[in-house]
Amino acid sequence: MTPSKAPLILHTDWSRSFGGQEIRTLTELREMRRLGFRCRLLVPAESELARRGAAEGLTVYPVEFNSKFHLPSWRRLAAAFRTLRPAVVNTHSSEDSWMAGAVARMCGVPLIVRTRHVLSPVSSTFSYTFFPHVILACSEAIREGLIGQGVAAEKIVVQPTGVDEERFRFSMDKRKEIRERYGVGEGEILVGNVGFLREYKGHIFIIKTAAEMPKEYRFMLVGGGQDLPLLQAEADSRGLGDRLIFAGHQERPEDFFSAFDILFFSSRDTEGIAQSFIQGLLYGLPLLVCRTPSLLEPLTSVRNYRLIEYDDVASAKEGLLYLSSVPRGDGQAVEAQRRALAARYGLRAMIDNLLRIYARFGIAPPADADGINFP
Repeated sequence: MTPSKAPLILHTDWSRSFGGQEIRTLTELREMRRLGFRCRLLVPAESELARRGAAEGLTVYPVEFNSKFHLPSWRRLAAAFRTLRPAVVNTHSSEDSWMAGAVARMCGVPLIVRTRHVLSPVSSTFSYTFFPHVILACSEAIREGLIGQGVAAEKIVVQPTGVDEERFRFSMDKRKEIRERYGVGEGEILVGNVGFLREYKGHIFIIKTAAEMPKEYRFMLVGGGQDLPLLQAEADSRGLGDRLIFAGHQERPEDFFSAFDILFFSSRDTEGIAQSFIQGLLYGLPLLVCRTPSLLEPLTSVRNYRLIEYDDVASAKEGLLYLSSVPRGDGQAVEAQRRALAARYGLRAMIDNLLRIYARFGIAPPADADGINFP
């Protein structure tokens, strides 16, 4: 089979920012290219997805997706689909799902996928009902929410974002390196959170809790985002000083998980199953987590955790004090937790499931691809 005959997978997204949703898109495309599919992005030219996709060698077609009434975007989509003839179109946000979903239907694309990343009511079910053949929900709670709004259950497949379980593994060397870099002593208890700094991630709850904890408890927020100035001001107003570390965006979050003693996951409301949540669970860390529907799903595979309500500082303090007393070092139990999580939330599991969905529509990687990245 020649490269030109390899099926083409095309992802669209309206988003200009960069977070878990966009990381999932790049991860899927990266893995599908490895399997021999041709892959493209249709995203705004100024988006972070466009920049990072181009840096990885993906062809990026700029489409603004300014609104459903932006005629140049409709024309651009129609021209691209007629020229590229994709086998799969996967849409991610509201505007691009309306526009690319509609054009893909008109152009007879064999498989149209709509991925739903967040747990919140949709403003209209029209684009879920008439455009996609398959809806990928990132959690069971998201699926149930869509069904509750009238979306056909048979169209929805629950597929959390897959995490590379081999990448996220404890390293004593990285633990020492990170703690030394930020001046965290081995006698101190480091409570960590990894995630983009957005309001619904609940980082301000962590800051409130940190202010109530004994001095030997240090806190680290790993991630960048628009809420950084607000969070820094809140930390300053509570006199936390160097007890709260803002580590900023990190391309290797796996190193930081090794440094933590406890994982505090404070997301609420619209959170799906965040990649950083599963990443942290792969380390077997004691976990303090808000009672958010999507986040409860992986806990059937987790040993040491405490559930709290969002913004309940007293319960958070009590939970951290308890979790810091939990014995550590049970390697067999941690490995069992890793295996159970990987079976449901691992990268390989996600790609295998996507391939099964593609196969239902007669779409398969080239038989002779052998891992070649086609242009």
